[in-house]
Amino acid sequence: MSTARRRPFKPPGAGFTLAAVKVLIVGSGGREHALAWKLAQSSRLDELHAAPGNPGIARLGRCHPVRAEDVEALVALAGQEHFDLVVVGPEAPLVAGAADELRRVGATVFGPSAAAARIEGSKAFAKEIMDAAGVPTAGVLDGPRAPCVIKADGLAAGKGVFVCPTQAEADAAWSRAHELGDRVVVEELLEGEEVSVFALCDGESALALPPVQDFKRLRDADEGPNTGGMGSYSPVPSLPDDEAAELVEIAHRPVLAELARRGSPFVGLLYAGLMLTDEGPRVLEFNCRFGDPETQALLPRLEGDLLATLASAAAGDLDAVGVTASSDAAVTVVMASGGYPDAPERGVEIHGIDAAEATGALVFHAGTALRDGRVLSAGGRVLNVTGRGASVGEAREQAYEAVALIEFPGAHYRHDIAWRAVGVAS
Repeated sequence: MSTARRRPFKPPGAGFTLAAVKVLIVGSGGREHALAWKLAQSSRLDELHAAPGNPGIARLGRCHPVRAEDVEALVALAGQEHFDLVVVGPEAPLVAGAADELRRVGATVFGPSAAAARIEGSKAFAKEIMDAAGVPTAGVLDGPRAPCVIKADGLAAGKGVFVCPTQAEADAAWSRAHELGDRVVVEELLEGEEVSVFALCDGESALALPPVQDFKRLRDADEGPNTGGMGSYSPVPSLPDDEAAELVEIAHRPVLAELARRGSPFVGLLYAGLMLTDEGPRVLEFNCRFGDPETQALLPRLEGDLLATLASAAAGDLDAVGVTASSDAAVTVVMASGGYPDAPERGVEIHGIDAAEATGALVFHAGTALRDGRVLSAGGRVLNVTGRGASVGEAREQAYEAVALIEFPGAHYRHDIAWRAVGVAS
């Protein structure tokens, strides 16, 4: 940024009151809409911007026609608008170095450097870091021997992981993973319950957030191919909120220390996908950003000022803030377009969003566009519908009641999001 900034950004604390903050959210999906919805509740927010945003975010702030992956255009936009805080949502721009370039022009960024984002950008690098840090994880195999999990090394939008109980599936996945990149990692297949644990990080400290469980498979009963995620819920009966901090001590803090030791301190959201096995928790993967669709079920439960918390982390001062979660529950159901995940249909008109929101549910736009006043599908995962309630059962009921009011050709969704949690809680 130029020296003619609209006003200087300073971290909270030391006599400074964080106020009148101009924020840019980078991204266009349901995760970014959820972040915009939560940040818009802050009394400290002055202006909310997004690049490129979506029709849902446009109701909360100003959207700019800049793609999240266009780092050069993001830097130019930051120089023009003088944002106080930039929150980068997707992994691709982080792995490409967007946070580094934005920091070079003076922006305060919630999001890791390219060097730290390799924890998600390369499965092999993540295994190296976990081994060096002593983090419990799945063992690496020397080839596709079932049962196993085969992972494309680089980014694949949640579609580069193949769970292979049989040798035929392993052989097929080996070929498909190599189509996504030259390097492939093969791991032992772990048994247990999978959960997502997020931690806000300032380079040294880590602040645990409530656990979330997501549903990666396309169809009910965990059948079909892996997707970017078909739903999520929180709290998780098998992992109470107050136990998340213990997992952060086991998984996140050693990784933070190892990255810092290598000169790549992690600032942003470090997300661990864990398997709760009979032998204890094992890290399946690390991601360098808020999960999607986990964020859509997490943020409605958080209390307090998320803007101040993210700004504190970005400024390297997490010790000055804390995060609390309500006892309420949230359940998110993803509505996908026809043909998702292989060949999603686009351009079909969506009806019923207002009616769904009238039930009290939240409708986050994930893959939509606005044309001549009409909301159209523009991606694979189109809408994320989040219900809230005093229990997972109540939140689930509200979510599905709202989903039933939304219509567009080819729409499909899972009908079993959080159903096991309802059985556990009842």
